[in-house]
Amino acid sequence: MNPLLVFPDLPRFDAFSPDQVAPALDELIARARAALAIATDPDTPLEWETLVTPLEDATEQLGRAWGTVSHLNAVADSPELRAAYNAGLPRVVQFWTEISQDQRLFARYQALHDSPAFMALSADRRRVVEHALRDFRLGGAELVSPARERFAAIQERLAERSQRFSENVLDATNAFVLPVADDAELEGIPDDAREAARAEAERRGVPGYLLTLQQPAVMAVMQYAGQRDLRERVYRANATRASGDALAPAGQEERAALDNAPVMDEILALRAEEAALLGYPNYAEVSLVPKMADSAAEVVTFLRDLARRARPFAERDLAELQRFAADELGIAELCAWDIAFASEKMRESRYAFSGQEVRRYFQLPRVLDGLFGLVERLFGVRVLPDQAAVWHPDVSFYRIERDGALVGQFYLDLYSRGDKRPGAWMDDARSRRRRGAELQTPVAYLTCNFQSPAPGRPALLTHDEVTTLFHEFGHGLHHMLTLVDELAVSGISGVEWDAVELPSQFLENFCWEWQIVREMSAHVETGEQLPRALFERMLAAKNFQSGLQTLRQVEFALFDMLLHSQFTPGAATSVQQLLDEVRREVAVIVPPAFNRFQNSFSHVFGGGYAAGYYSYKWAEVLSADAYAAFEEAGEQDEGERRVAETGQLFMREILSVGGSRPAIDSFRAFRGRDPDIAALLRHNGMV
Repeated sequence: MNPLLVFPDLPRFDAFSPDQVAPALDELIARARAALAIATDPDTPLEWETLVTPLEDATEQLGRAWGTVSHLNAVADSPELRAAYNAGLPRVVQFWTEISQDQRLFARYQALHDSPAFMALSADRRRVVEHALRDFRLGGAELVSPARERFAAIQERLAERSQRFSENVLDATNAFVLPVADDAELEGIPDDAREAARAEAERRGVPGYLLTLQQPAVMAVMQYAGQRDLRERVYRANATRASGDALAPAGQEERAALDNAPVMDEILALRAEEAALLGYPNYAEVSLVPKMADSAAEVVTFLRDLARRARPFAERDLAELQRFAADELGIAELCAWDIAFASEKMRESRYAFSGQEVRRYFQLPRVLDGLFGLVERLFGVRVLPDQAAVWHPDVSFYRIERDGALVGQFYLDLYSRGDKRPGAWMDDARSRRRRGAELQTPVAYLTCNFQSPAPGRPALLTHDEVTTLFHEFGHGLHHMLTLVDELAVSGISGVEWDAVELPSQFLENFCWEWQIVREMSAHVETGEQLPRALFERMLAAKNFQSGLQTLRQVEFALFDMLLHSQFTPGAATSVQQLLDEVRREVAVIVPPAFNRFQNSFSHVFGGGYAAGYYSYKWAEVLSADAYAAFEEAGEQDEGERRVAETGQLFMREILSVGGSRPAIDSFRAFRGRDPDIAALLRHNGMV
């Protein structure tokens, strides 16, 4: 049987092949359309179990099957899978657009909302209906022809263009390789990165080493390579990915085919047209309807205020780095490809440790044990190994239990590969849902791109990578520890986008607690735990260049928001010119003119962060303030017990409620007040 049609089991990755996608979509879309016909039939009783449940059953199966295909497209790309995915994408988008625009279904939901039966529903079900009505309006259900048809065509084209953007980034990343014959050229680069480069050369049948644009390889060069010209070559290649200026060893036609500039222009034009059809002044206002922030102006004010607060610290950071580079490294003029290298050297000099020294203490298995132990203590659960079919031998599978009962499960795919998109993310394979006595438990995908281990040795993580792992696991906990039984508002579903980063950023803070770090560290050669003196130096360096890092995030977020609120596609000002204007306003380090960062800004053009990248800083205010509650608990008498109690409160008021109530209400229930930016500034050393 087609594994995409097997429910309620976990995805059968071991039985999947791309040729199964089309017939599965045939079957699942037909089922969903049949359920839609029943839901919109005037003779169908206007009740939850007859209107909502059957359609939810059918659309959930379609969503889960397509989610499996989408996930594999991101982590196991192949020509056959890409073709199947791109053939299926328009069909899936067309169906969801039909649903969102179906005026009969819209009317049925509105009638349910307006009926006496509505107030008899549970609070969770009322919120599902309210969200559905909002999404119908955003989906064009109130439009009339020809606007309806044009809106549907826009959705299909946007999905195709976003997929093309992501494919171009992946293909451009894989298109560049830099042969290195002489060991001396790799001076300073860590041994495991050298071994990876040698293994890549062997895999391709060439002598010496091959450097790629996979993120671990790029960071190894930018932070540690002593050869300045090597850093410049890798920086240029990485900064021009998916642009007409790309440095991949290919002809002009191939570079043009992978150039994301026209893709971006079309995406922006389509989004602007969509907003106009819906009656909004710009796409940012459409994007903000289901978010915490009320308007683009509010977000821009928030970002500019944060930039104003961070700028003095960033200017100090840059001045110190310039002096160090000139005095200690002989670099009179600091270039973009020197920043990470000089910063690492300065960190080593100022705090007497290197990132590579610290990395040898963080073996992945030990880090996972520490992470799982923390989660178990805070939230009263157990994390245990489990069995399931996977898509690659490196993937592992786990279960979470509470009092012996299954709570959720998750896949871990942590290593970088050529067929895998860069970055780190969490996605849902299945959401929590209750049907009568039957409980469907949630399942998550947790994906990172760490350096794979050398043969016979465990993978080693930098402390930044440890933080990334905690971040994604925080998202996973938000999805898996929910106690909400309604599919549309359980876990991360229905959570405002600018609040969804709260649990992930919150969990990062524990990477800086001595007891946690001590437990999850063991030197790869001696087994010794991280020395307290080294940890204190790491802690002293925690806010190293925090001003620069804050302005960098503000730069990306402000660019995104202005791009979708004030930029006019096709006008005299180009995307590049807008980015240049933003940099002149907020940045203290301005990249070189050839930098084409926007061409690989997948969060905004290939993901779901359009007019939403600000969410990272917005949610960081929430997460820092939430973590401050744990700091306060730890300072009281019986601190350990109070921290555990605070963990239970966080689980009860934040993690477990999902999208069943507004995020600000959840925060207030946990903290007892509105969020305060003071904790964020204090944690970043900007006070």
